Amino acid sequence: MEKVLDVYKRPYDFLHPVVCMDESPKQLIGETKLPIPAKEGQPEKYNFEYVRHGVCNIFIACEPLTGKRMVTITERKTKRDWAVFLEEISERYKEAEKITLVMDNLNTHQPGSLYESFPPAKAKILWDRFEFVYTPKHGSWLNMAEIELNVLTGQCLNRRIDNIEEVKKEVSAWQEYRNNKNAKVNWHFTTDSARIKLLRLYPTLEC
Repeated sequence: MEKVLDVYKRPYDFLHPVVCMDESPKQLIGETKLPIPAKEGQPEKYNFEYVRHGVCNIFIACEPLTGKRMVTITERKTKRDWAVFLEEISERYKEAEKITLVMDNLNTHQPGSLYESFPPAKAKILWDRFEFVYTPKHGSWLNMAEIELNVLTGQCLNRRIDNIEEVKKEVSAWQEYRNNKNAKVNWHFTTDSARIKLLRLYPTLEC
């Protein structure tokens, strides 16, 4: 936890950007009956029944100090999907010398995924571009990208969408809107705060 918090204290450096990355499934749900449009004094009405159309996956990366984020929608969440998303992040920050990537310790979020997805030489080049910083177990709330995912869900995806193309379209518009606003996460939690509020997590030392 303290390692992640130390990363968040780093000053902005375009050659060494700090990027937070997360992913989440999005269920594709269709209507069984057409909704009744809203009218004066009454909200739009939906039937409680719905049809499942599978699941897609949301990859999101955000740079807290610049208020920029990038989102990619995939059909699956395999090792290769994650590796390709890292390649997209690397390309976005192609001028950077090293990208610090904060993420949870999911089994796909490992250097081995790069080697399973790309030729060894390419995998090594891509791996060398990143410094991986993992949030602790049960500590995914330390990842600012999780906050961005919650904003994305609340502002854009908190409704029934039945196909992946529509999800991509909506997410692209949200990404452009939020990037243009330079919207940032107002992060206040520090190591000093942790040692007070999460005292139970620290060992008691007796002199």
